[in-house]
Amino acid sequence: MDDVKKNILVTGGAGYIGSTLVPMLLTAGHSVTVLDTFMYGPSLLDVMHYPTLTVIRGDARDEKLMKRLMVGMDYIIPLAAIVGATACDRNPDRATSVNVDAVKLILKLRKARQRIIFPNTNSGYGIGRTGKACDEKTPMKPISLYGRTKVEAEKAVLKSGNAVVFRLATVFGISPRMRLDLLVNDFTYRAVNDGAVVLFEPHFKRNYIHVRDVARAFMHSMDNFEAMEGEAYNVGLSDANLSKAELCAEIKKQVPRFTFMESPIGEDPDKRDYIVSNEKIEKTGFKPSVSLAAGITELVKGYQVISKNQFSNL
Repeated sequence: MDDVKKNILVTGGAGYIGSTLVPMLLTAGHSVTVLDTFMYGPSLLDVMHYPTLTVIRGDARDEKLMKRLMVGMDYIIPLAAIVGATACDRNPDRATSVNVDAVKLILKLRKARQRIIFPNTNSGYGIGRTGKACDEKTPMKPISLYGRTKVEAEKAVLKSGNAVVFRLATVFGISPRMRLDLLVNDFTYRAVNDGAVVLFEPHFKRNYIHVRDVARAFMHSMDNFEAMEGEAYNVGLSDANLSKAELCAEIKKQVPRFTFMESPIGEDPDKRDYIVSNEKIEKTGFKPSVSLAAGITELVKGYQVISKNQFSNL
């Protein structure tokens, strides 16, 4: 990136990813405006001393507010979203309005020069083919409302131009706005506090990425925007395409008393099952810095401090 510092609007900037990304942006010297409803409580308190930070309590669907906030912005990062299949199914109208309509509002209001970095989810791949990794040319076939809303928003963003899209693996790790419903975070919590978990479809696979590496990917795309513009990129750990049972085995290495078993009845309502190639973004020079094992170590320590009823996405 050139030495000129940027003006950046981050909607949902107080969330799980935003509360990790915004401090990185501020540390790099950028001016950041965060728009958030703060529905999950306070975060970003540790960066309030930055004179280059502006915090607005509001809704990304508010056209009058968004029109005002977007003036003079170089980058817009739409993190505001209803995240996860369960949360979206509980209020489908709200999920669609936040995940799709709010993004299309940004596209309507933006100036041509304003750059967008948009986070999709690689859950849009749905059910992959056994032994074959999904790359960015693999058709998106989401099987949940969450996946469908994010895929629809991605298509609109790429069509609008001057944008980079990330298809994020399942995110894990400690964040100032913690989430315990994500798979690695959830299973590690159960290992530490319950000592056991019962698995549905333990052979179902997916890919994983640490929340700090997600934030680093955003920073990387700002450094390399012209080369990456107009494309979608999978973002995950290439050595962490794991089944749920394999994930539990990794956790057990650090929490030896952890027991996991397959349920003889029932099924997981989340039918995602795929492996992912991250080669495309790796060819741009991006490499994740936090391994799955290191993230589990961090979570085990963090769970000495927090309890589950403090942090929920539902």
